[in-house]
Amino acid sequence: MAASCLVLLALCLLLPLLLLGGWKRWRRGRAARHVVAVVLGDVGRSPRMQYHALSLAMHGFSVTLLGFCNSKPHDELLQNNRIQIVGLTELQSLAVGPRVFQYGVKVVLQAMYLLWKLMWREPGAYIFLQNPPGLPSIAVCWFVGCLCGSKLVIDWHNYGYSIMGLVHGPNHPLVLLAKWYEKFFGRLSHLNLCVTNAMREDLADNWHIRAVTVYDKPASFFKETPLDLQHRLFMKLGSMHSPFRARSEPEDPVTERSAFTERDAGSGLVTRLRERPALLVSSTSWTEDEDFSILLAALEKFEQLTLDGHNLPSLVCVITGKGPLREYYSRLIHQKHFQHIQVCTPWLEAEDYPLLLGSADLGVCLHTSSSGLDLPMKVVDMFGCCLPVCAVNFKWQLSGSLGSLCSLHELVKHEENGLVFEDSEELAAQLQMLFSNFPDPAGKLNQFRKNLRESQQLRWDESWVQTVLPLVMDT
Repeated sequence: MAASCLVLLALCLLLPLLLLGGWKRWRRGRAARHVVAVVLGDVGRSPRMQYHALSLAMHGFSVTLLGFCNSKPHDELLQNNRIQIVGLTELQSLAVGPRVFQYGVKVVLQAMYLLWKLMWREPGAYIFLQNPPGLPSIAVCWFVGCLCGSKLVIDWHNYGYSIMGLVHGPNHPLVLLAKWYEKFFGRLSHLNLCVTNAMREDLADNWHIRAVTVYDKPASFFKETPLDLQHRLFMKLGSMHSPFRARSEPEDPVTERSAFTERDAGSGLVTRLRERPALLVSSTSWTEDEDFSILLAALEKFEQLTLDGHNLPSLVCVITGKGPLREYYSRLIHQKHFQHIQVCTPWLEAEDYPLLLGSADLGVCLHTSSSGLDLPMKVVDMFGCCLPVCAVNFKWQLSGSLGSLCSLHELVKHEENGLVFEDSEELAAQLQMLFSNFPDPAGKLNQFRKNLRESQQLRWDESWVQTVLPLVMDT
């Protein structure tokens, strides 16, 4: 409990100064139609908090969104005059002393910094907080809410302590402390949202927290990409990444050709190439909960099947995202000597990512939840683009009464909108089955896409109006 005590001590020491500096602002009272949203992470890589801000703005709230500004958010967010983004500075750990001491000092400094930033903002009727990361933001946001009368709304994406457990082990003192902290301060919130029914049940049974399930849903811009936009995207990406470039020059020198499409110079008509490669897409944060060695091993088996004479296409595999393990896996990829497979790892602009998903033939998800209770948002986005998915199965043994849980079935319906696999052998077999005789109009891949088109999925805005809007209007 040392880190939590340090957080509370820092809040107490800062209180007189902040009371003096922010008294006039608090005295005006909180604005009934104003919301403060907080994510102690990169705003550009926090789509759910971006969607909350856009939905709140759409329904008449003004929003102040605090977070790190490491990557560009969606243009809709930047262009909305009801939303103000306030950049936070990401504090670095001290390079002296034991690691526990470094971590404790960083937590205290983050608490003081976040408290200062919040107290000099216009107070809102609500503080929307993404968790994780919740240390020290849950305690700080609760404290600020007590001072200015804001209601704290925690949106539980996962459990922060379970992510720490991937690095330190589940019984490490820091992990146990983080679990106590999340449970204690989580109970002090006014409203709680979560991403799956499995998490809602676990919060209720083991944490005594009542939450409302708000499933991740694709935003309106996640949809199938028209062929002319696909071509434009491929040509743009081809200027930076060789897998998107044409394998051969067109007979007509003014014809524009990518690896997948070509545009007729006279009519402007875009068509798909007859011998085009298949486009496989995966997105990742390059963290410990995604083992990309599974995909690489499956690609090696797929390559061998192609060399053995099976009727399989060449493959372009695009893995997009940023994160700490990107360089590690990039080195592994460069050590492979594929003949029929090309792999690239670009970081895409926010506007290009939906276009790529809407242009792809298959998505692969390697997310293995640290808690077993969250769902991969990348699959939600892929389904919004009617892109079939192969997703790795995951389970997690909970210490409570629920036993072994997996929330994946709430999203991926095996043999209906995609496939679930256990290991690289099963993934390789699925790739072989889905890409056999590619492109096959009567194949399983097209059947999954047809099922997704006919499923009439709710979009984020529609779902948000049904689940979240009544809560913030009623309270």
